[in-house]
Amino acid sequence: MPLTHLEPSPEQIEQEKIYRTMGLTEAEYQEVRRLLGRKPNYTETGLFSVMWSEHCSYKTSKPLLRLFPTSGSRVLQGPGEGAGIIDIGDGQAVVFKIESHNHPSAIEPYQGAATGVGGIIRDVFSMGARPVALLDSLRFGDLNNPRVRYLFEEVVSGIAGYGNCIGIPTVGGELQFDNCYNGNPLVNAMCVGIMNHEDIQVGQARGIGNTVMYVGASTGRDGINGATFASEEISEKSDEKRSAVQVGDPFMEKLLVEACLELTKHEALVGIQDMGAAGLVSSASEMAAKAGVGIHMNLDLIPQRETNMTPYEMMLSESQERMLIVIKKGNEEEIQAIFARWGLHAVAVGEVIEEEVLRLEHRGKIVAEVPSDALASAPVRHMPSKIPAEYTENQSAPNWVPEIKDYAGTIKKLLAQPTLASKEWVTRQYDYMVQTNTVVAPGSDAAVIRVRGTKKGLAMTTDCNAKYLALDPKEGGKIAVAEAARNIVCSGGIPLGITDCLNFGSPEKPEVFWEMEESVKGMAEACKALETPVISGNVSLYNETDREAIDPTPVVGMVGLVENLDYVTTASFKREGDAVYVIGKAAQEFGASALQILTEGKAGGKAPALDLALEKKRQAQVLEAIKAGYVSSAHDLSEGGLAAAIADSVFGTAFGADLHFNTDPAAELFSETQSRFIVSVPEASRKAFEAAVDDAVFAGRVTRGELITIDFASETVTLNRPELEKEWRGALSCIMSAEN
Repeated sequence: MPLTHLEPSPEQIEQEKIYRTMGLTEAEYQEVRRLLGRKPNYTETGLFSVMWSEHCSYKTSKPLLRLFPTSGSRVLQGPGEGAGIIDIGDGQAVVFKIESHNHPSAIEPYQGAATGVGGIIRDVFSMGARPVALLDSLRFGDLNNPRVRYLFEEVVSGIAGYGNCIGIPTVGGELQFDNCYNGNPLVNAMCVGIMNHEDIQVGQARGIGNTVMYVGASTGRDGINGATFASEEISEKSDEKRSAVQVGDPFMEKLLVEACLELTKHEALVGIQDMGAAGLVSSASEMAAKAGVGIHMNLDLIPQRETNMTPYEMMLSESQERMLIVIKKGNEEEIQAIFARWGLHAVAVGEVIEEEVLRLEHRGKIVAEVPSDALASAPVRHMPSKIPAEYTENQSAPNWVPEIKDYAGTIKKLLAQPTLASKEWVTRQYDYMVQTNTVVAPGSDAAVIRVRGTKKGLAMTTDCNAKYLALDPKEGGKIAVAEAARNIVCSGGIPLGITDCLNFGSPEKPEVFWEMEESVKGMAEACKALETPVISGNVSLYNETDREAIDPTPVVGMVGLVENLDYVTTASFKREGDAVYVIGKAAQEFGASALQILTEGKAGGKAPALDLALEKKRQAQVLEAIKAGYVSSAHDLSEGGLAAAIADSVFGTAFGADLHFNTDPAAELFSETQSRFIVSVPEASRKAFEAAVDDAVFAGRVTRGELITIDFASETVTLNRPELEKEWRGALSCIMSAEN
């Protein structure tokens, strides 16, 4: 007997405004009524509630996303599919995307992080690519808070548990700590894959009469309303929504990867899409809408691991390790045989129909019939924006200049801060060498993996300094893109393109929406200048706790092409006697700097300014010098300024440095002026290097030994590398072990 009698009637849904509890606004419900020409039933209301949620529809951010450049000579697939694709030559392509799993990780951190990794892997292999690398971008609050320490520990464990088990190396990422993330951590996962051009797949349900198949794991009641949950702020009641968090099985996902990659070689495959956010309703309606067709589905055929599941539950479940595929009719047995070899379900559950509707049948009755394109096209909301008072105050504030009495002591304290300290506590939990393609492991500017069978490599990074954006979202957005590109260049790569994860508070607050507008404008401007189109991405809004929004945190994931692995360069000094050069002059730019956060406890004033023309010129010159073989090591100057960059260059080596400057020591060491690099150059290459790089200033030599000496006209700073490195390397581990 159907269970739908237990559900509210269409009349009850309207009279009792049940649709409001499901996430639809009054205006949206009335629009649904207009589209259907009647009152929606409970299942139909649920379909619209998840598909029109912010997490799935981007209804407030769509007008902003149109500002991004999305095409280029190398772009094979831009936004709109599971992941973006960029040509890397020789008939090969790199596929990548980043997504958020913030809200689930705040409630159930292990599974929230693990399933975030699983979901982004599926986005990549659904395009026909083999996943070869994972990265992450993580934000947490104050580690003195026991709850924050618990979230941090469990999230890292979840990422490691899933990635290590499935056999994909976690090769890079970033990690920052700030009080604004105390109740709402950010967990962004990125996956990179490699494929041949002829294997590209899309998530479209083409061909009237073709068969719709469900493949992968069974459907349960986990993750129901996950997309709606991700579209509201974290509150005291959020803990009640643990059922909205999915449960992952990396071993099942490994089987699914192999089965789907085998499937993509089969000529019968028409379209394939992950059942991610919003589950079966999302994949079915989006695949139909993109092809301008409809789908008729019999829900009695859906593999279920729990009894008496309703149509609402089956369609909205976000159970993991599932895909929806469309194949040419008549090939069902062949496709089932492929999945049977991997021990997975492959069930024909419907067909492509000419009428542009999603029609759901259950126990002999039609339980839902809605226009497929309407589900996939939520009404766009044009939100009001307002310049925050804090921005105006910061722009007019006097330039903050530090007073430093003990430079060596300040550097030690700076490097022991969790955001700048060694991330070994995290990375040692990750298997970053599995698949044996890793050329540069976590710890340098960008990770690098080899493209097997070629001399090429792929450099990859995630970047965003949210404190810059808190002061000036447009300038901070530009810097996020530019810093990612600098990291790629310092590793010997050509920046190719970006994927982004736009993490913000509630767009219903005009001040937050203004931050979104300005951030996207800045990012788009930088992407155009640096020729790095946006090929994929994700928007995560309502990142708030008790009405307090996080800092604007639009994370940039970037991939670059290393044309020859001989070009690979890392941050560490390589040879005694090499000349050390600093490219770019330091200005008195301390707003949102690591030094300001350390000494003042907060960011204030103006963020560093970025000249995109200068940035592009320096990146091009540094890359050409690297490719010409003039450079031993290269490192960009970012968080922590030159002081942190010098430390990065000597840690893990037997070297020190003897450096001399005629500039202001505070600015030279701690300013975070943009577009700067520190490089080491063999003596024989000095003249050629100086001719190739306009703004390079000789600063001293790499020495063999334990001392780092930085000499100024008014000050000599002497540091002991082993002592400094011990503090830096042990800071995060010390905090986490003390709690236990």
